[in-house]
Parts: sequence; structure tokens; C-alpha cells
Amino acid sequence: MTTATGQPAVRIDKWLWAARFFKTRGLAQVAIENGRVLVGNERVKRARVLQPGEQLRIRQGDVERTVVVLALSEHRGPAPVARLLYEAPNPCKARNRPAEPADQPMDPASAIAAGRPTKRDRRALLNLHEGDRDQAE
Repeated sequence: MTTATGQPAVRIDKWLWAARFFKTRGLAQVAIENGRVLVGNERVKRARVLQPGEQLRIRQGDVERTVVVLALSEHRGPAPVARLLYEAPNPCKARNRPAEPADQPMDPASAIAAGRPTKRDRRALLNLHEGDRDQAE
């Protein structure tokens, strides 16, 4: 099966995997089924055949990308080659944004205070108690 431009027909899940948007075809299929991948602002099935020039909206977590399909490939290659399969009219600015407080890791000291004492904490408590006993004698 070939497209109108003479290129081989490629399923959308294979193309997303070959263009390195998803690590596996299975992850691409799940994203398509859950409506995280739209073609022309419409949900599609994972077996849909892509055409060059179509616009895709891909949502991965908090990041949403809009790309235009330039070429088709069903083989996953190196990242520089995969980058030639699509064009991003509005480059992703989410990577350049400053980290929000929710994105920053939690302070380890606050996690320890809330939970069970560690072995180190237990030894410090025992040393405190032994010091109190020595002073009482």
C-alpha cells in the first residue's frame, strides 16, 4: 500500500515510534487510544494511515506538541534522522520554562521528620538517654 505521493503507507502508531515521540509502539498505541494524539484536532484509531502534510497534536504529560508530518517511515533510526520526519511550527517552550515548586524535589529532612526514625536517629536518642543515666548516678 502506498500514499498519493508514492511513499509507503505508514500507520500512525508506527510513525510516532519511528519519529521518536514514544519509546515503544505499545506506548504510542495507548496514547492514541486515550486521545492524547489528535490528527487535525480529531481522535483517530491506531491503524490510521498518515499522509505527509497532516498536523498532529501530541500530549505527553504536561507538554503538548503540534507537529506537521513531512515524511513517512516505519523504521526507527537515529534521532537526527527521525527529526527530519516532522516539522514543529511552534517549538516546544515547555523545556525552557522555570521549574514550578511542585516540580522541585521535596526536602529530604522534611520527609524524615514526618516518618519513622532512622537507625541513625535511634542511636542518637539512645546516646541522649545514656547521657541522662550517667548524670543521674
